[in-house]
Amino acid sequence: MSSDSKKRRSQHWFGGTDKDAFIHRSWMKNQGFAPDSFDGRPVIGICNTWSELTPCNAHFRQLADKVKAGVLQAGGLPLEFPAMSLGETNLRPTAMLFRNLAAMEVEESIRANPLDGVVLLVGCDKTTPSLLMGAASVDLPTIVLSGGPMLNGRYRGETIGSGTHVWKFSEAVRAGQMTEHQFMQAESCMSRSAGHCMTMGTASTMACMVEALGVSLPGNAAIPAVDSRRHALAQLTGRRIVEMVESDLRLSQILTRPAFENAIRANGAIGGSTNAVVHLLALAGRVGVELSLADWDRLGREVPTLVDLLPSGRFLMEEFYYAGGLPVVLRRLAEAGLLHREALTVNGATQGDNVMEAECFDDQVIRPLDDALVASGGIAVLHGNLAPDGAILKPSAASPDLMQHTGRAVVFDSIEDYKARIDDPLLDIDASCVMVLQNCGPKGYPGMAEVGNMGLPPKLLAQGVTDMVRISDARMSGTAYGTVILHAAPEAAAGGPLALVRDGDLVSVDVAGRRLHLHVDDAELARRRAEWQAPTPPASGYARLYFDHVQQADKGADLDFLVGCRGSAVPRESH
Repeated sequence: MSSDSKKRRSQHWFGGTDKDAFIHRSWMKNQGFAPDSFDGRPVIGICNTWSELTPCNAHFRQLADKVKAGVLQAGGLPLEFPAMSLGETNLRPTAMLFRNLAAMEVEESIRANPLDGVVLLVGCDKTTPSLLMGAASVDLPTIVLSGGPMLNGRYRGETIGSGTHVWKFSEAVRAGQMTEHQFMQAESCMSRSAGHCMTMGTASTMACMVEALGVSLPGNAAIPAVDSRRHALAQLTGRRIVEMVESDLRLSQILTRPAFENAIRANGAIGGSTNAVVHLLALAGRVGVELSLADWDRLGREVPTLVDLLPSGRFLMEEFYYAGGLPVVLRRLAEAGLLHREALTVNGATQGDNVMEAECFDDQVIRPLDDALVASGGIAVLHGNLAPDGAILKPSAASPDLMQHTGRAVVFDSIEDYKARIDDPLLDIDASCVMVLQNCGPKGYPGMAEVGNMGLPPKLLAQGVTDMVRISDARMSGTAYGTVILHAAPEAAAGGPLALVRDGDLVSVDVAGRRLHLHVDDAELARRRAEWQAPTPPASGYARLYFDHVQQADKGADLDFLVGCRGSAVPRESH
């Protein structure tokens, strides 16, 4: 590397004998680095979302140490730095409000520091897309390491899954089928080890997405957090990022259109979370890959759901790992002609090469193509006068008898309105009704909270009703289930037709026909629109920035000024 333009990015800080290099090296040496630590070896940033407020990521200190060991073994210099940790379990009003903020922080932290490559430590739902989005806008050599799922929950001899059984048990209490004491007993039985949700919720889904995209080493998605093989993978990840820097293998070479198509199909095959839709749309926007809801519908419609995991199926992530994990799913997709085998991955091999030897050890957990859990999985994208820009539904988690349905709307104008009225025995609602929730989209909440899977009225639960059609501009937890239509765009708070629905209106859902229709004539809708008032935006701060610039769900709900890759040019020197 004789010319200045060829030297490592970090050497613009640490290389040479001038005053600036002296300052940068001298300050770093107060941490006890050896004199030759900054002699030109690759400097690897380890972006860590460790936080005790994010239980899913609370074991990341140990994971980071294993990554560092791998970096050192390969001749690199590992330097750990923090990122805003988005804990789905504790953050209010919703972690999604802060996904774009964390992405901004990660992007600028990577760009502004003397780094040649980056390892992203991710786990809880929004930590994966936020770190990937930020890193993609910089485009250095980057590799992802997920924290892994928890061990299976166990309660009264039953295997229970995080999130999914919360909804199930909560409904049972409301229906008088489970005591409050039993409900409290289950609390400690559900989350019994380090790691993220062990159902196919958003965290597990996004771990599968990064493996399907090719931005992690094979096998990353399913290894349990407390399994020694997770630590071994962390060490191998540390070694590999040094090799990626040596060959200048960047995210933009991995995150291609074929990679996104592989991920969308993988999402259908695993029965993945609807949240993957907004996250992959936003990530594609960061690297300039054209991706739309139409792609999600087209690519997912032909994909069978093969993974029999809660909330769509029976098993949990432990069984998924023991059965062979995502490589088996990808191999089966490849054999069906549903995988771009040539897509490059971070280990330097193609996706096809990575999975060609994958073996399945349990065909009940990862089903063969001719014995799929759902013949046509994926994400269904519905359009109509109620959602002109689209709304989505997860067929593998829905009730077949509700996939074509017309019912009377029962409207809640906010989540607070829903909570105030849903338990009222006088609420005018029956099992044939369609529950409609407004003002919970990107601007409306703000942040597009996971409240779309509205619990059913107790008086109907007591009658044995287990599912109803629910429609909103909100999201739902990846661990939830039911005939739930989400992400209606434009949202109510942006003046979308969802804002115009009134109690008693007839709403029709036709999943096979991909239609979502409000039976109200145009003249009446025009009258209602004239009466509609836009919500008052937040007064100031990040929430106001978010409100003013957030895109709609069909575009990924990124901030409009963050779309695109801004590159990894060395910042100007400080003076």
